[in-house]
Amino acid sequence: MVHICENPAVLSAAADRHGPAARPLVCVQGQPSAAALTLLARLHELGAVLRYHGDFDWGGLRIATTLLRHVPWRPWRYTAADYREAVAVAGPDLRQLGGKPALSPWDPDLARALAEHALRVEEEAVLDLLLADLAG
Repeated sequence: MVHICENPAVLSAAADRHGPAARPLVCVQGQPSAAALTLLARLHELGAVLRYHGDFDWGGLRIATTLLRHVPWRPWRYTAADYREAVAVAGPDLRQLGGKPALSPWDPDLARALAEHALRVEEEAVLDLLLADLAG
C-alpha cells in the first residue's frame, strides 16, 4: 500500500511524527509531474495498491482526476462521506469554495457534496486522520 497526498505539509508532518516507520507516502505537490506519474506507474506495475487524498476543492478534484487518468488509485479518506465528516468537524473555520466545478469519477457524490456545502477543506484540516493512517 502506497499513500499519495497532494500537499507537502502532509509528507513533512508524517516524517516528523513517524520518521522511517511511516507507511510509504508519495507527495505529488499539486498537479502530478511526469516524474511522479512515472514513479507511481512503476509502483503500480510492481503490485502496489495506490491510495490518494487531496484537498476537498475543485482544484483538488481536478488533480485527482488527472492522476486517475494515469494510474489506478483508491480513495484514501477522499469520498463524499469523508468530506461531509470533515465539514462537520472543522465547521466555521472553513473558507468558501470557489472556482469552476469539477467531477469526481471515483465517487460522483463527492462533487455533489462540494457543490451542496460550498466549503473548502484542505488536507491540513484532516491531517491528524491522515497521520494516524500512516503510522507504521
